[in-house]
Amino acid sequence: MEKAPRVSKTISLESLGILNSDVRYQLSPKELQQIAVAENLGITTNSGALAINTGDFTGRSPKDRFIVMDDITRDQIWWGKVNIPFDTDKFEGLRQKMVSYLSDKTLYARDCFACAELSYRKSVRVVTELPWSSMFVYNMFIRPSEEELSDFDPEWTVLNAPGFFADPEVDGTRQANFAIINFSRKMILVGGTGYTGEIKKGMFSALNFILPVFHETLPMHCSANVGDDGQTAIFFGLSGTGKTTLSAVPERKLIGDDEHGWTSMDSVFNMEGGCYAKVINLTEENEPDIFRAIRPGALLENVIVNNQGEIDFTNSSITQNTRVSYPIDFIENIQKPSIGYNPKHIFFLTADAFGVLPPISKLNPNQAAYHFISGYTAKVAGTEEGVDQPIPNFSACFGAPFMPVHPTRYAEMLSRKMNDANVSVWLVNTGWTGGPYGIGSRMKLKYTRAMIDAALEHKLDGVAYETHPVFDLKMPLECPGVPSEILNPKNTWRDPDAYDAKASYLSQIFKENFQQFESFASADILSGGPN
Repeated sequence: MEKAPRVSKTISLESLGILNSDVRYQLSPKELQQIAVAENLGITTNSGALAINTGDFTGRSPKDRFIVMDDITRDQIWWGKVNIPFDTDKFEGLRQKMVSYLSDKTLYARDCFACAELSYRKSVRVVTELPWSSMFVYNMFIRPSEEELSDFDPEWTVLNAPGFFADPEVDGTRQANFAIINFSRKMILVGGTGYTGEIKKGMFSALNFILPVFHETLPMHCSANVGDDGQTAIFFGLSGTGKTTLSAVPERKLIGDDEHGWTSMDSVFNMEGGCYAKVINLTEENEPDIFRAIRPGALLENVIVNNQGEIDFTNSSITQNTRVSYPIDFIENIQKPSIGYNPKHIFFLTADAFGVLPPISKLNPNQAAYHFISGYTAKVAGTEEGVDQPIPNFSACFGAPFMPVHPTRYAEMLSRKMNDANVSVWLVNTGWTGGPYGIGSRMKLKYTRAMIDAALEHKLDGVAYETHPVFDLKMPLECPGVPSEILNPKNTWRDPDAYDAKASYLSQIFKENFQQFESFASADILSGGPN
């Protein structure tokens, strides 16, 4: 068995109420991996990456994410099923129980930053119960220099304790696991779950409130890259739509793959210092950057590894949501620092499993606002025999679980910035063509990449367009590198009447979803929906 390294770096956490703990401070990924392996908390794969199992939770638990209602948040938060209020006194009681639990234990503390743009940078201290959780924080947040650490003063604190479980009847939670943001205390509590994404999303959900409310800066759940011409492209999309895959390309420099801000100075900055990519069915051929980033320092979650250390990326027996985190500089072609300027193209990515939406279409400002608020994609119902119907999935602003203020507020900010920067907005369907899931087939990645390249290179500016009869979307009649017959989705269906019926059905689903926003949306935004 591999021995854990001797650890000398330490700090006191008594100011947080955590007493008599062996605090291992700012350990390197190598040290953390050695500890995890020595304590049977993970295994080293043949690529050198660490593979761990996050336990009962292999994804976020949105119904167990709360925000403390206080003077800062009471009139600003969009309260409801997404942003669930939590009592201040209950938070204090739970915090005291949590710091008592963390006392007298071996803990891992890491100081880091969020936001590459210095004007918005937040200093964060993350205290974790497990070594691989600290490794995740190293990968995903911005890593301070030794000079910056010498006078580091954390503004925000995250306490992460997978082994601590709340008592719902006493503590005010829904069940034993929880993630709670307190803006007055500038503190986030994550307990009862080992899923690392709760740490990341807790802090970035906080920023999604801070940036628009206090800085008039638009937070975005998106990836971004920049070309040799200096123009930035932004990619919005929910999980499984290709956001990471389509933004990490050799010919453009990656700014970041998930969390960004768009400032009034027309800059787009990465909030993170790493990438957190899905690896289900990962291949070097389709996603070479992600595949090659799985090396010493990378953290794999919930993958299946055999006795020889080989990873089976096709195995979803633990979860479909298999993941890897790694520092952004594991990608060779990145923007340094992680800031881009002059945004000129926005892509809304959707994996439409109904096979209705065009593979690429150009949106006017009203349509852009409507589709941004809608945040549509579709999920396949499952792999059980006979279950072949897709399920519509709407997530406002392509990231509703992380957006504390009302979606129309973000949409209005986006519309203003689009107009000011003269941005082109494209809706790209990476989902099905030739019919819905079970009948048609997934759009080929090479075609999607060719369409995005054509948009970025202004090769779609001079071509003729036709209008979708139901969604009013402008569809190009030709695109370099793409068969013209697939650009209008109706042409790919064997039964045109069946396509019309499915398009009508999907438009109705869009309208029903948007009813929750109608009282807040302007007439211009409402005009951007299907007819």
